[in-house]
Amino acid sequence: VQLVESGGGLVQPGDSVRLSCTASGRSLSSGAVGWFRQAPGEERDFVASIAWSRGRTTYADSLRGRFTISIDNAENTVNLQMNTLKPKDTAVYYCAAGFRSDSGSYPLARASYDYWGQGTQVTVSS
Repeated sequence: VQLVESGGGLVQPGDSVRLSCTASGRSLSSGAVGWFRQAPGEERDFVASIAWSRGRTTYADSLRGRFTISIDNAENTVNLQMNTLKPKDTAVYYCAAGFRSDSGSYPLARASYDYWGQGTQVTVSS
């Protein structure tokens, strides 16, 4: 399974950005897909996840309402819509996927995911 993120870049505070995670080798709808982010010198933190077959989406409490995760089954892509961006959202954003039976049970845990993308940089600055 290969995951490729896209959509990052330099944006201004208040802007919106949509990140995409496109997979090859396996259907994302059969597993759990998560987005994580890592700022310089920080831990890699959970952002959001989707387990389409379970009908479940999960968000970090601090991001719920601003970020939306969705899946495009036709394109085998999971999108992360990020609105009203703030400088503290600056980070490398990683897509991850897991296809074990318990991958969707603990969406916040990095260990739930076996496959990771290379990451895409999002910089929020004026």
